[in-house]
Amino acid sequence: MNVVSKVLPFRVNTHVTTHLIDWDSAPDDPLFRLVFPHRDMLSPQNFARIEKLVMKGASQAEIVAAAQAVRAQLNPHPSGQREKNVPELDGTPAEGFQHKYRETVLYFPARGQTCHAYCTFCFRWAQFVGDTAMKFASKEAEALQRYLRAHPEVTDVLLTGGDPMIMGSHHMAAQIEPLLRPEFDHVRSIRIGTKSLSFWPQRFVTDADADDLLRLIEKATGAGRNLAVMAHINHWREIANPIARTAIRRLRDAGAVIYSQGPLLAGINDDPNIWARNWTEQVQMGIHPYYMFIERDTGPRRFFEVPLHRALDIYRAATQQVSGLARSARGPVMSADPGKVEVIQTEDREGRTRYLLQFLQARDPAQVRRPFWAEGNQDACWFSELSPVLEPSPQTNLRPVNGATILQPGKNQ
Repeated sequence: MNVVSKVLPFRVNTHVTTHLIDWDSAPDDPLFRLVFPHRDMLSPQNFARIEKLVMKGASQAEIVAAAQAVRAQLNPHPSGQREKNVPELDGTPAEGFQHKYRETVLYFPARGQTCHAYCTFCFRWAQFVGDTAMKFASKEAEALQRYLRAHPEVTDVLLTGGDPMIMGSHHMAAQIEPLLRPEFDHVRSIRIGTKSLSFWPQRFVTDADADDLLRLIEKATGAGRNLAVMAHINHWREIANPIARTAIRRLRDAGAVIYSQGPLLAGINDDPNIWARNWTEQVQMGIHPYYMFIERDTGPRRFFEVPLHRALDIYRAATQQVSGLARSARGPVMSADPGKVEVIQTEDREGRTRYLLQFLQARDPAQVRRPFWAEGNQDACWFSELSPVLEPSPQTNLRPVNGATILQPGKNQ
């Protein structure tokens, strides 16, 4: 843990250690693995490099320099987050913003760029390693308002991090209340991405300003906005404790709509029975299952990744066990460079595997819901490992887009 935490962020709190982890099963307990480092999260070469420095008592500067070199190999900003997602504000790159999809803006308030505890798989790990050059954050709440005035096509604002729910309620109000003014009526939904329901449900129940936060949600919904809590839930045990259930009830009573999402992770939830129970119990508590993601191509992804064909099998087996309300979860989905790519079907052909895919969301909205074929090895785990399949027919036209092939309707279709 000491070696790996020099490279990847590590933080845990008393709620996780007291209420979530089964210590009799550690280190194989899925909730232990969710937060505690493991040596295989680094390659053997990189682990040995950092271990050598730690064992010989190297200076902090030496260790930091080596850790930064290792981080640079781990694709800290996947899917074009820095190169393609950062928009301009007042003629310069907008600090603390991402705008990948036309209708939705991601905003990173500076006070929300940490978490109550850190997930070992988190694709935003670069936010938490103490390197400001790698961090998305905005200290200026008014910047979001200026951006929205210039972009009336935006209907959804997602406060993200980190975890915005780590902010005090008065800081959260400074972000949300201005968006309730009539000039921002085009903003119909305010989303808040959070792990707090799992890692610190006290935020909504016993924290000193918990009631203030709930009144803020009531104010937003009373102003006609949809206030959506995007809860990150990876295993049903995360919300099986009484205080988490109370937090969920209080959020719903305040008018929030709760959605759940999370990636499929080897050693944590790569079992259809876990997902079926996860979704079924969420629906019972009033949570809407939203996405089953594929682990992104960043950080310790090799430790957690599951081949796409197996991910599809797990998703199908899970959905076959649940009611229609729990089948609202879309998956398995890759948040790749060109958009959110759903795996629909796989088929093996002469040592290669074909993957039928479609965009659920895309940089180019015209590509949404247009199925297309790609090809790769049977153990492919990510979009970039696939290649176009060009098989034109009288019924369809195919053209490559961002490393895949988009199926376009032919004139006879």
